[in-house]
Amino acid sequence: QVQLVESGGGLVQTGGSLRLSCAVSGRTSRIYPMGWFRQAPGKEREFVSAISWSGGSTYYADSVKGRFTISRDNAKNTVFLQMNSLKPEDTAVYYCAAGGGSRRAYDYDYWGQGTQVTVSS
Repeated sequence: QVQLVESGGGLVQTGGSLRLSCAVSGRTSRIYPMGWFRQAPGKEREFVSAISWSGGSTYYADSVKGRFTISRDNAKNTVFLQMNSLKPEDTAVYYCAAGGGSRRAYDYDYWGQGTQVTVSS
């Protein structure tokens, strides 16, 4: 079993930055591809970014490309999402997921509880 715990969310003004972290525990002997998704009120969960197990390949939704950066530190079992130039439309609960590495939520086996990101205008 794998447990994921997100942190780093909060309230920020438009144009500000936040860095989300996802700590992976449990079956960490296996290194998983990881992803970030988000869900705004009344909307479906959507793909944000993904990273391969090695960190050598990264993927982004068009809406965040150029503003967000995903990275990982396998020695610390942690995945990061650096979010810059935040916009009000980035407001959502952000979820970390393990096992998929794709843009499809159903490809992922494990999910965190989520962290709230609120961008004020």
